[in-house]
Amino acid sequence: MKDEVQNHGAKRQTSTSSFSLHPSSFLESLDLTIESLRKLSETGASPRGSRESLRRLIAARAETLPARPAKTPEEVLRPARGGTKLERIEQLRAAVAPCIKCPQLARTRTQTVFGVGNVDARMMFVGEAPGADEDRQGEPFVGKAGQLLTKIIETMGVRRSDVFIANILKCRPDMPPGESGNRRPSAIEMQTCLPYLRAQIEIIKPSVLVALGAVAMEGLLGTVEPMARLRGRWHEFEGIPLMATYHPAYLLRNQSLGEKRKVWEDMLLVMERVGLAISEKQRGYFLK
Repeated sequence: MKDEVQNHGAKRQTSTSSFSLHPSSFLESLDLTIESLRKLSETGASPRGSRESLRRLIAARAETLPARPAKTPEEVLRPARGGTKLERIEQLRAAVAPCIKCPQLARTRTQTVFGVGNVDARMMFVGEAPGADEDRQGEPFVGKAGQLLTKIIETMGVRRSDVFIANILKCRPDMPPGESGNRRPSAIEMQTCLPYLRAQIEIIKPSVLVALGAVAMEGLLGTVEPMARLRGRWHEFEGIPLMATYHPAYLLRNQSLGEKRKVWEDMLLVMERVGLAISEKQRGYFLK
C-alpha cells in the first residue's frame, strides 16, 4: 500500500513537471490577450488590467519573439534567382502557392494571395493580410477597402497597374468555427510569412514602400504604436523609404474630411519622394 502511494505521488509529480506550453501557442495566447485589452481600452471599458499591464505584455511579447533574420532566407530566394524580374516574380509566386508553414492557415485558405502589379513599380503598397474577398479572388485589396485604395492611387495620377500591391501574410487568417469576418494576423504569422514579402521587395526594388495600417507596420518593423504616431514621417525598411498611413478600411469607418486629408498628406509626401508632378488642385484635396 505504501509503495502504491509513493508510486502514485511520483506519477503526479512527473506529469506536473513534464507539462509545458509550446512557444507558438504561448505567443498566440499572448497576442489574443494584448488585442483584447487594447480593444477594451479603445472602447472606454474598464478592464482589471491597467495600461501599464498592457505595456508590459507588449514588451514581454517583443522580448519573447525570435529574432527576425536580417536578410531573406536563402531557401526563399533560391527559386527567384536569375532571369528577368517578371520571370523571377513568377517563380516566387509558384514557390509561395503550396506553402504550409502555417498549417492552420493552409487548411482554411482557398488559395494564397501573392500580390499584383508592375514588377518595375516605383511604389509598393503593403497591407497586413488578405480578407474573405481576396481569398476568393486570389488578388489583394479587391473588396471595398481595395476599391478605395485604387481611387487613392488614381488620384495620385497613376494607375493601379503601375504600382505593386501585396500583403505581409499570403493567406487569409483563419476564423473560429461559426464566426465570419476577418481577424488581424498574429505576430508569429507575420514573422513566418515576412520572408516572402522580403523576396518580393528584393525583386521589385521599389523606390518607396507604403504600409497600410498599424498592423502592417508592426509586421514590417515590429513597431507597436498607434498610426497617429507613425504616419506623416519617413521610416525605413531594408534601406527603402517607408511611409505609414491609415488602412483604407479605416477611412471607410471614419469618413471625416480631416481623416481623409491625413492620408492624402501622406500620399503627397510619397508623390514628392518618387518625383511625381503635383498640381495645385491635388495639393488642395480634402481641405476645408
